[in-house]
Amino acid sequence: MSLAGKEDFTQAIKVDSKFQFGDGKTKKSIFREDVHINQGSLNVYADEVEVDASKGEGNEIFIATGKPAKYTQQQEQGGSIEASANRIEYRRDLRTLTLEGDAQLKQNNSSVKGESIVFNMELEQIVAQGEGEKSGRVITIFQPSKKSAADNEKKPVENNIVNPAEQPKQDVNP
Repeated sequence: MSLAGKEDFTQAIKVDSKFQFGDGKTKKSIFREDVHINQGSLNVYADEVEVDASKGEGNEIFIATGKPAKYTQQQEQGGSIEASANRIEYRRDLRTLTLEGDAQLKQNNSSVKGESIVFNMELEQIVAQGEGEKSGRVITIFQPSKKSAADNEKKPVENNIVNPAEQPKQDVNP
């Protein structure tokens, strides 16, 4: 897995929706209907988002729910990460996504599917679990890389001709 955009984490977080409720005392907010969270190239789309800011700035927890809720982010080396689940928890302080319920994470041509997936965006680590202890499975698919036109061209075969001056001298005495 490649690094998600580190610059994103230095950007402000914008949340827009059709409905918002905020409680200044508990520092909790609820956003409903066509919710969009944006932080740089990081985007979350959901039916509802609860934000818990009670632990202070930089420690907010965003819980997005939907059928499914979706996450996308551009990577520093190009490409993108896409995820979807019935519930997505984004912990700003830990830079982690926890996907629960029909969870799927795609990066470039590879994907991981399971009942739950925890993705550390900064450390590029994934922990996935299937549903149930015995029957649940995690499915990971690695797609073959696509060959470029240059790879398909025939490469010249090297000659194995050795310069006699470079050969070790052998004793020819009988």
